[in-house]
Amino acid sequence: MSISAAMVKELREKTGAGMMDCKTALTETSGDMEAAIDWLRTKGLAKAAKKAGRVAAEGLVGVASADLRAAVIELNSETDFVARNDGFQALVRGAAQAALSTDGAVEAVAAAAFPGSGKTVDEAVKDAIATIGENMTLRRSAVIAVPEGVVATYVHSSVADGLGKIGVLVGIQSSAEKAKLNELGRKIAMHIAATSPLALSVDDLDPAVIERERTIFAEQARESGKPENIIEKMVEGRLRKFYEEVTLLKQAFVLDPDKTVEQAVEAAGKELGTAVKLTGFVRFALGEGIEKDETDFAAEVAAATGH
Repeated sequence: MSISAAMVKELREKTGAGMMDCKTALTETSGDMEAAIDWLRTKGLAKAAKKAGRVAAEGLVGVASADLRAAVIELNSETDFVARNDGFQALVRGAAQAALSTDGAVEAVAAAAFPGSGKTVDEAVKDAIATIGENMTLRRSAVIAVPEGVVATYVHSSVADGLGKIGVLVGIQSSAEKAKLNELGRKIAMHIAATSPLALSVDDLDPAVIERERTIFAEQARESGKPENIIEKMVEGRLRKFYEEVTLLKQAFVLDPDKTVEQAVEAAGKELGTAVKLTGFVRFALGEGIEKDETDFAAEVAAATGH
């Protein structure tokens, strides 16, 4: 039978074993979840099981660059204290470097060779869990590549070179001088870190998002009691404003608010004497979307002291 990503994820959450080990276990046991858990325990690969239930929402975002491509990864830990650990920082840096040789999919990064170790990234993370004693998760990763030009990077709240709380990649396709493109790209990456756009352009927006906004705007407009033809114009006007807020190219450029990002890129192209095109971007902010456990510290202390 085929082993789905959802099955691998479920087994990983139950055992804390590495992604590739979970896939192997499910393959060996024909997708039987309980048998796969036993298989992992037999092989001694479920050693991090108790730690796997704990929420890992701290950690670091890491970026790495090579010629014409860059990678960003998020590696989570349970505490901010671990994020300041040299060993953990080396782990994030190595995983980001390994991601450069992949298409950016988490499974591919997990299976990639960890630099200078003879191990995979997944194995290196498992070793770190055993050594440091905290649950860790390679949560997500992405790679951007361009045929010519640069992929600029920016790290916000940096704790070390290429490591921080927010990581941004920006693909710029152009035959212009790379140093100038990198300078432009870094400014746009800083803008993205600040504004968190949903998509590059209107065409890249999820149609479901547009439809939801359209419905909300229409209902709001109808409450005004205006005729349908006026309502339609009101909705289109509000949608235009929405696009200006959430698409990178239509946003007012943070470093020069009189221009949109699109206009700033066009102006840069004129100045450099050749076309400049933004091909895409990625923005990872540490822990976004993770439900953190709300702990009652006083209750924890009481439990620990038996009161």
